[in-house]
Amino acid sequence: MPDRFLVEELGRFSADSRWEHVSESARSLLRRNVLDSVGCAIAALDGELPTTLREHASEVGGNPVCTLIGGGRTSMDQAALISSVQVRYVDLLDTYLTPGGLCHPADNFGALLAVAEASDVGGRDFLLALALAYELQARFSAQVPVMAKGLNHALQLAMSVAAGSAKLWGLDAGLTAHAISIAAADNVSLAAVHSEPVSQWKGVSPGITAQRAVYTTGLASRGVTGPKGLFEGPNGLFRLFDQTVDFRLSDPSLDVVEQTHLKKYCALIHGQPVIEAVLKLARFYDIAAGEIARVDLEVFQTAFDIAGGGSFGDKDDPGTKEQADYNLRYLAAVALLDRQVGPEQLSEERIQRRDTQQLLGRVHVRADDALTEGYPATTPVRVHITLRDGRRRSREQIDFEGAPGRAMSWDQVVRKFHWLAEPYADEELRGQIVACVAALEVKPVTSLTRLLGKVSRQPRRARQRSPF
Repeated sequence: MPDRFLVEELGRFSADSRWEHVSESARSLLRRNVLDSVGCAIAALDGELPTTLREHASEVGGNPVCTLIGGGRTSMDQAALISSVQVRYVDLLDTYLTPGGLCHPADNFGALLAVAEASDVGGRDFLLALALAYELQARFSAQVPVMAKGLNHALQLAMSVAAGSAKLWGLDAGLTAHAISIAAADNVSLAAVHSEPVSQWKGVSPGITAQRAVYTTGLASRGVTGPKGLFEGPNGLFRLFDQTVDFRLSDPSLDVVEQTHLKKYCALIHGQPVIEAVLKLARFYDIAAGEIARVDLEVFQTAFDIAGGGSFGDKDDPGTKEQADYNLRYLAAVALLDRQVGPEQLSEERIQRRDTQQLLGRVHVRADDALTEGYPATTPVRVHITLRDGRRRSREQIDFEGAPGRAMSWDQVVRKFHWLAEPYADEELRGQIVACVAALEVKPVTSLTRLLGKVSRQPRRARQRSPF
């Protein structure tokens, strides 16, 4: 048996983490990503799935210690679930890319916001817990090809939410280790949630993981123990993945937010460069959908497998939101028709309209080995649009605006926030939320949750066109 188990070392790393370990640039980007997550959550308020979860929460009850985005109060674990699902719903949340998959660090936001509000902590403590969660989730993701092994990336989220929650509750290294091991041991879920036919569970699964991690961390704080051999034990994760995991725990920095990708379009991350390239071609050449004879998308292997008709299933007949935002053929078609891909382009009415269904039938996707070599350092794609008169318009690009090399600025995210939140909050309230997030280091978390509770649950005005 080892002198100290890896999960114990993770507990020590988490307990020893300090605000000084977050660089100034990372602090700025954390605030940027928080505002991005808030905008995503607000945009989902009248969505079918978030509404269903609210109705369920009102039935199961619980101590109402947390504010829901859009008003109302509920228990901490229900708030963790609902807010997490809202952040995910319009598929505009941040992403960290790895060779064997990816993770969404913003999946930590809703759960840790609930714990932070219930614990009445300051914004700096919340941001530190979020930075710690981002770091552990990304470091595991960088080491283990979770999705390539057939598992859902919610596994590493269980560890990161547990560590962040333990940090907010001030748990020592030992209790934090138990929190991490309990949360991870029961959250090994399947990548089937991302495969065709894609269901609503894709958007719920990480929220359930985050909710359970909050709940089980509370149990660990009361002395409930977890399996110390989570990693190197006889039936631990090293055996499951047939490899060890190096978290680089000698490096205390919490700056991985600098490597996150942000989105401009309501689609999976692998669709962002495709949509951007399609829109640039359509706008530059003023291409009308009726002129198009054929569209060819050349992408890296992971994009093809997940969203192009590869190993995750064919993409011939998308009919729901969950299928559409994981379908490069649909995303390219609707971008050409509407010149944007926002929340409205993911409505079932829009997805099933005849013009979109006909055009996506002329979109073809294939993987290219040369492009695959560039991933995940870049997200290279080629787009070719062949017109009915025989002319061909082509574009190749290696990344997209929102990738770390072309990072979205605070001001760009502010514009994105106003676009997403406009139907649910007037200009004054939106301005107050932006200002609160900008100064969150010196404010209590409740100053933000109070504002988010004032947002209307139903849209009161139409959304303007995308600023992108």
